[in-house]
Amino acid sequence: MNPGQDGPSAVEITGLRKSFGDKNAVAGIDLTIPAGSFYGIVGPNGAGKSTTLKMVTGLLRPDEGRVLLDGIDIWSDPVAAKQRIGVLPEDLLLFERLTGEEVLAYSGLLRSMGPATIDARADELLGFLGLVEARGVVVADYSQGMRKKLALAAAMLHGPRILFLDEPFESVDPVSSRTIRQLLSRFTSSGATVVFSSHVMETVENLCDHVAVMHQGRLVDNGTIAEVRRGRRLEDAFVELVGAAAPGEEGLDWLAPAASRQDRLRRKRALRSP
Repeated sequence: MNPGQDGPSAVEITGLRKSFGDKNAVAGIDLTIPAGSFYGIVGPNGAGKSTTLKMVTGLLRPDEGRVLLDGIDIWSDPVAAKQRIGVLPEDLLLFERLTGEEVLAYSGLLRSMGPATIDARADELLGFLGLVEARGVVVADYSQGMRKKLALAAAMLHGPRILFLDEPFESVDPVSSRTIRQLLSRFTSSGATVVFSSHVMETVENLCDHVAVMHQGRLVDNGTIAEVRRGRRLEDAFVELVGAAAPGEEGLDWLAPAASRQDRLRRKRALRSP
């Protein structure tokens, strides 16, 4: 059981590994995510976040390891496991020539949902996400933010117990971002679990109650937000954990106006003089 966990788990990851040639994308991860939590996974580009989420959700087979979703092994019983989850992947692969409401109808039928249930839930999700006027518009004419909201609606249509989101707020305007946050907060308040990756520390700090920090394919810290922060801002804790050095002050003098460069040179000479 991870630090900060008290109660049943929604996700249990054990010994998860994945290599691409000589590169260890995920180098052995053990992580338990509490049920009902809002769990953030953060890390620099190339840390292995997206690869981890793809393996956890059954989109990519691991080289080693085990993943349990609500106690069900994603690779031993993928049908039962996937009935319990919704996924918003990094790459939004939507049917370009379908309308928004047709995408949701197709998603619902794939889940063996009844037409009446699909229509009722689609109406509510499109209304909440501000997509009612675009419901009859083909996806090819959607903006990136609209696509992300539609993909989120498709991921939530069947009422999953665990929702996996890869960079859900990227390319989303502030108003839409607020709407998505409100929807996800309502989702977790019902006892469901949200797991999402992000580069934006402020978003994770404001939304999540738990966080895991990845670096070079490994888990370098995890627990409640307070446990990982240890009295610091999450961004400061993150930078320290991944060993990112602050940029030096030398060089790039040409970026400053000529007068500023001359002032800096005078200050440097003054400091060097006895």
